[in-house]
Amino acid sequence: MQMPLFEIEPQRKKMLNGPLNGSNNGLSRGNGAKDASSRYVKLKQNLDNDKIYNGNWFEVDTQKIKDAKSAFNFVDLFSGAGGISVGVRSAGFNKVASVEIDKDASNTIRKNFPESAHFEMPIENLTEQMLTDALGGRKIHVVFGGPPCQGFSVAGLRNPNDPRNKLFKEYIRVVKHLQPEFVVLENVPGILTMENGRVYQEIIHQFAEIGYPDMSVRILEAATFGVPQLRTRAIFIANRLGLKNPYPKTIHDKKSYKPIESAIEDLKFVERGAIPNHEWTQHSPQFEERISKVPHGGSLYETFRDAFKRQYKGVPSMTVKENHGGCHIHYELNRVLSAREMARLQTFPDDFIFTGTFKRAYWQIGNAVPCLMAKHIALAVKASLLALQEG
Repeated sequence: MQMPLFEIEPQRKKMLNGPLNGSNNGLSRGNGAKDASSRYVKLKQNLDNDKIYNGNWFEVDTQKIKDAKSAFNFVDLFSGAGGISVGVRSAGFNKVASVEIDKDASNTIRKNFPESAHFEMPIENLTEQMLTDALGGRKIHVVFGGPPCQGFSVAGLRNPNDPRNKLFKEYIRVVKHLQPEFVVLENVPGILTMENGRVYQEIIHQFAEIGYPDMSVRILEAATFGVPQLRTRAIFIANRLGLKNPYPKTIHDKKSYKPIESAIEDLKFVERGAIPNHEWTQHSPQFEERISKVPHGGSLYETFRDAFKRQYKGVPSMTVKENHGGCHIHYELNRVLSAREMARLQTFPDDFIFTGTFKRAYWQIGNAVPCLMAKHIALAVKASLLALQEG
């Protein structure tokens, strides 16, 4: 995804004066993204090598699949600010509807997707009639989404009255009503180890019960698809057509990963607020002085080690998060990343505007799926839909 460059005369060269490679001055030091690797490598290998219970998938070279506009439609459940929606739309799909409870994220969706229906409400309040009216007779080919997994348990998933798992149950309900050809569910990789794997196996079982047998799950790393960030997701795919489930073939390895500076270097000296969402927490001189002593991969705090952690240069960004205001520190400047810089690392285009305060923009961006990763997943599914269309 091409990012525009800003050739602005440097005006604020607050470069680091602290010891980046020397003593850590009592600050937390961590490896972070220095070796550009994911902690889920072994789990990914185990899943991919399980040909008995998880072998119903194949890889698609998505670089050969055109992203031209198609007749394929999708719905995005638990859409957040729209990372998945951006990626799937850029793969040539038509967005028909989305559901999200958060007000600011919903305003962002409406601003950037005026062509589609959006339901700002708890998903359990979304009726089948509402969906039918929004569709206007259009067929839905794919349902995307990632229900929050907090509190997931096998017992809860099997108990329709367990409130901890109601969001997943609602996802199942909507899929059952819409009957798309494909379902794509994304979540944190940790869902695969809950109750020693029994939770994700129960998820697969419940999709089979509504007509989507042989669901597969794989761990995908965003950096392998050109995202300048290490961000690992568990991707479940199923279909009701008796086909193998398509996944995008990796494009990059560690040697060709996009480094953080490839996405945000041109914003380094752009004034705060000069472009949409290029805002960050303004620090006092005393706080800047403390930040200046944080080494690459280190954190300002010993107990909250993912907050105020300094990014490395020359490798993909560590996973960006909102961290309740404790965003990651720029790799060279004594400030945290701006919301627009975080959006770049999530591969949102610059004309995608986040609504609400800049702190709420941080939250929306930090919870999103990288757009470019979503695009390649969508292109893989598109290849199967095109093959079906061509007979």
